[in-house]
Amino acid sequence: MQDLKDLQLLLDSRVPLVVIETHEEKKALDMLQRLARQRAHDLYRWSLTDGLSQMSFGPQLVPKGADHTEPEAALEQIKAQQSPGLFALCDLHPFLEDRPRVVRLLKDIALNHLAVPHTLVLISHQLRLPSELSRYAATYPLQLPNDERIMEIIREEAKTWSERNGRARIKTDNITLRKLVSNLQGLSVSDVRRLVRIAIWEDGAITDADLPAVNKAKFELLDMEGVMSFEQDTQSFANVGGLSNLRRWLNARRDAFIGTDSSLDHPKGIMLLGVQGSGKSLAAKAVAGLWGQALLRLDVGALYNKYHGETERNLRQALALADAMAPCVLWLDEIEKGMSQSDNDGGTSQRLLGAFLTWLSERQSRVFIVATANDITRLPPELIRKGRLDEIFFVDLPDADVRADIFAIHLRKRGHDPARFDLAILAEASDGFAGAEIEQAVVSALYRVSADQCVLDTDQIRQAIIETNPLSVVMSEKIQQLRHWAGERTVPA
Repeated sequence: MQDLKDLQLLLDSRVPLVVIETHEEKKALDMLQRLARQRAHDLYRWSLTDGLSQMSFGPQLVPKGADHTEPEAALEQIKAQQSPGLFALCDLHPFLEDRPRVVRLLKDIALNHLAVPHTLVLISHQLRLPSELSRYAATYPLQLPNDERIMEIIREEAKTWSERNGRARIKTDNITLRKLVSNLQGLSVSDVRRLVRIAIWEDGAITDADLPAVNKAKFELLDMEGVMSFEQDTQSFANVGGLSNLRRWLNARRDAFIGTDSSLDHPKGIMLLGVQGSGKSLAAKAVAGLWGQALLRLDVGALYNKYHGETERNLRQALALADAMAPCVLWLDEIEKGMSQSDNDGGTSQRLLGAFLTWLSERQSRVFIVATANDITRLPPELIRKGRLDEIFFVDLPDADVRADIFAIHLRKRGHDPARFDLAILAEASDGFAGAEIEQAVVSALYRVSADQCVLDTDQIRQAIIETNPLSVVMSEKIQQLRHWAGERTVPA
């Protein structure tokens, strides 16, 4: 009902062009029909397939036999019509880019609004008006279902499933239902209903196992592939060597983020600074796994577009998607590549940084940021100060105990029992190795034993270690400089 009242107020304000961006075309048309009946106005609908047709009762004002499938012909007919009407134009968006005559006809109708007060409602899933039309237009967002309505849809779908399956009851629990409701926020009624069916109809149950599939389907509906990706492989902290301090920090804030402890502020995010290959990316995935949340990965470099303003628009769309996916973890990998200070890009990086900082300060959604960086000196101080993010953790090269754990993890991952190897010897031999380099030593040894047709043992891995020059040797000065800087300014992970 609130949707209807808000749309009525907008139409009463006599705006010539109204833009409704929605996938729920039928809902938008139903609302317009109800308002047309209440206001005794004629309502017309145009689409490329059906042309211009009258939806309301009363005298038919569209000439019979006339072909109005082409947008120019339909708009010329609207422009010529002297009695005021309400016109729903469905999917006109492709014709606003390469048909200047369409744009001009829309402007003519808008300019003549005082004499003949037509109202054109442009309904599309996504629509950007040309600048010459935007001053005559208002955008109307259809309200999305709240928690109550989402729960009502879940009950409706559960009842339908039950009636078709011999009155069997849906298997679930209140905690899982609350998680599902939270994960379905930001979607339209029809999309919520579709995803609830995905969760229920396969096995007649709503469990934690259904939530990743629901999150992935939701992400695909919101459509930001290329710039943003949905990471299904969220690692367990059991697969991350060391990082015990980070693990404790996250465990202490878990309930505050997922909403079970409402007396505390929601945590905002962290930055993981460290040596390349030290496990920052794996740790970012493990945050989502530890908290049981969807993980979105924003490719900061993919935001950049050669056209003025498109880079910032890409960022705003990506952050709006993260808001819609909340609660979730948003991973910004190698953030310095997109948010560093530069004077050679026409101010794009500065505008991008400004848009990101504004979102960080004003967002109300539960989106936890995990930003990873190799070179924090390239980042502006306003991004890394306290208040933007909660903490900066330094992921250092692993010590001997952690290196032994990492060897055990990668041996176990490849089907070998770590107890058969002298992990202490391997840990000592790999001093200065990052986690990724330890993994590659195991992989290299496996290739060697496969070629020699022998059994993998400690000596084979130790030989692979000897033959490897780690980054801490190849770029020792740079890494020592980074470790010195981080020792005084960050928290050890």
